[in-house]
Amino acid sequence: MWGHVERVHPDGGAVAAAIRSAVRLARPSVPPVPNYKLSMSIPEWLQAIQTYMKMLQYNHTGTQFFEIRKTRPLSGLMETAKEMTRESLPIKCLEAVILGIYLTNGQPSVERFPISFKTHFSGNYFHHVVLGIYCNGRYGSLGMSRRSDLMDKPLTYRTLSDLIFDFEDSYKKYLHSVKKVKIGLYVPHEPHSFQPIEWKQLVLNVSKMMRTEVRKELEKFARDMRMKILKPSSAHSPMKDRSRGKSLSPRRRQASPQRRACKRDKSPAVVDKKGDLATLNEVGYQLRI
Repeated sequence: MWGHVERVHPDGGAVAAAIRSAVRLARPSVPPVPNYKLSMSIPEWLQAIQTYMKMLQYNHTGTQFFEIRKTRPLSGLMETAKEMTRESLPIKCLEAVILGIYLTNGQPSVERFPISFKTHFSGNYFHHVVLGIYCNGRYGSLGMSRRSDLMDKPLTYRTLSDLIFDFEDSYKKYLHSVKKVKIGLYVPHEPHSFQPIEWKQLVLNVSKMMRTEVRKELEKFARDMRMKILKPSSAHSPMKDRSRGKSLSPRRRQASPQRRACKRDKSPAVVDKKGDLATLNEVGYQLRI
């Protein structure tokens, strides 16, 4: 085949050499999935996870390689995260959140929750999401973005509002104005859970609020989250709260007092009904005649 290429193509020798070198290209390197070691501190472990995400690189192709449906149960999203580690393809912000949850499972001292931003720039709206982290009284984040200061944040922020305001200040560097901030609930550490992720338990229209108001709302929400007294909004929906294998058919309504009285005293009702029916039959027969 190489001899045919050399004879047919004007510069066959160079073409054949280029094809041979392309065939001998080494397979792309696959970054190893980080493993937690007992000697590692939590900040070191989070940094290892973020380094792994950066090795996967941000997906600039315009095509999302992994389908992420926010309404899927956590167990299904964790299967997608496993696929990400196997394929080692570039990811975007939403995929990074799912991957961050997967890699931090099994660390009960690390609480994870989604943080979403809606921004406005040059007449267009943009959406971004990162994985908020809370551990040992400090806040931080994991994620992926085109901008280095809109993804991971060190675990050094004393309050949730400090973390959010730092993101807001970073957006201002790129002339983006933050319109809305959405905070979700803590994601459970059970990878086989059928519970979906609560993405927007708190929604703040920060463009119409003073920073003092935003701080007040965020700190109240953060306090409630730490006490774990907040429940997902899906808990109020009977469709989502049902148990597996149980029927959704409505319960039979209780009989009215009149019907219960009739059941307790059957014989008089039967006699009266028969008597009335006989009388009606006689009247009908006379009318037909």
